[in-house]
Amino acid sequence: MCGIVGLYVKKHDLADQLGALFAEMLICMSDRGPDSAGLALYGNEPPEGFIKVTLRHAADDYDWPGLADQLGARFGCEASLRVNANYAVIAVRADADSLGQALAGSDPGLTVMSIGRSIEILKEIGAPAEIVDRFGVRKMRGTHIIGHTRMATESAVTTNGSHPFSTGMDLCLVHNGSLSNHNRLRTRLERRGIEIRTENDSEVAAGYLMWRMQQGDTLQAALQTALDDLDGFYTFAIGTVDGFAVLRDPIACKPAVLAETDEYVAMASEFQALSSLPGIDDAEVWEPKPARVYTWGGAD
Repeated sequence: MCGIVGLYVKKHDLADQLGALFAEMLICMSDRGPDSAGLALYGNEPPEGFIKVTLRHAADDYDWPGLADQLGARFGCEASLRVNANYAVIAVRADADSLGQALAGSDPGLTVMSIGRSIEILKEIGAPAEIVDRFGVRKMRGTHIIGHTRMATESAVTTNGSHPFSTGMDLCLVHNGSLSNHNRLRTRLERRGIEIRTENDSEVAAGYLMWRMQQGDTLQAALQTALDDLDGFYTFAIGTVDGFAVLRDPIACKPAVLAETDEYVAMASEFQALSSLPGIDDAEVWEPKPARVYTWGGAD
């Protein structure tokens, strides 16, 4: 019984309020998922030609400046660094494959959470309110943000097993539900070079979308194909560099609600998470239809 929330702002004047609005939405999902919580923030892009990597280390006192200097020297640029608790966002002039190779095996306590121009993923074990405070979510700014509160049912409560999951440049997924064919699909994806690092079926779904898009599908087309290839019940929220998408399975037994105004689009597992948003009384509010792909921004 996990909880999903997402917020996409259409107007730049709401960018500074993104974190504050989202924080209350995420905390509101605490009853649906008290085990862990996470978010994918989009925005704050580095200079042209740079990409950023979000990293987590098991230790709170890891030498992030030293790692940033190493990466800067390797790629012949001055790396930028932002540290947030036991996470860091480092931007360098590189491509995703080269950056991933540079980090591979560098430290057993180091985990790559996301790579892209825009995305930053932060997640930890703990109550949603604790995660909001730990990472200073209320002060965050950006264009859109997707979050998840987890109630683990099919695997252990771990940080790596919590949501969101990112399997490619600026792509992430959060999921409420369960897939019945994820083990078979995992094997197929791994044979095609898609790395699946956890036992969570949600990461398999994210990997599937990445694989379809590598074959030339748009996100819209990949989600349409997912309706045939992913067996189970689910509500997905998917983030991309310039928008987000929502999809429910053909039965649609997992709840979801959408709200849209001239200033934003928001989604949540329950309406109460949307009730504090500005202008919600005048918003168009509806339940997304089964097996229909909804996209905003450039997500299609």
